[in-house]
Amino acid sequence: MNEGPFHLSTEDGIALEARWDLAENPASAVVFCHPHPQHGGTMAAPLMDKVTNHLVEAGFCVLRFNFRGVGISEGTWGDGIEEMRDITSAMVEASASGLETRLGGWSFGAATALRWQAAKDDSTTFCGISPPVAGLPKVDDLRPAKRTIIMGERDQLIDFDDSQAYANSIAARFVQVSSDHFFFYREERVAEHMIEAFTG
Repeated sequence: MNEGPFHLSTEDGIALEARWDLAENPASAVVFCHPHPQHGGTMAAPLMDKVTNHLVEAGFCVLRFNFRGVGISEGTWGDGIEEMRDITSAMVEASASGLETRLGGWSFGAATALRWQAAKDDSTTFCGISPPVAGLPKVDDLRPAKRTIIMGERDQLIDFDDSQAYANSIAARFVQVSSDHFFFYREERVAEHMIEAFTG
């Protein structure tokens, strides 16, 4: 595990652009998944960058990657299904670090990570920022785990009440932030909630 950019290889032979941001004396690693590839989402989105910096300061090593077809990652958009292969590769890489692994994401990245957990019967501690509710797994499809969902009170893309109801339905901790979907000038507050989710 070296700091900076590298490539992940997926089980179907796709090379993904990825990077580690390393903390000193870390206890945990976080796989952090970015927003929707078809709406400009990348691992370098401002919220992704700023939250990553705060996580590193708090002692987490953070693994980010561009989903297939984004940036210099190979492949093409996979309808949110093939992208779960990308998460598998990142989780394997994080596990190989020998650090306890956490899983997080923003918007599409959060929703896809949660669907990945259902598909893999995974119980990794999870924190999702503003995941779209439609199509998310039900409680019976998820292995019990510590989960947190963070939502902006003024989210203009996802219904706040639906998100809170979904969090309750899967017994996830629900945290609201005074912001919209993009959390401009609230990045530190989002990071604080993620750190609490991953350590508390």
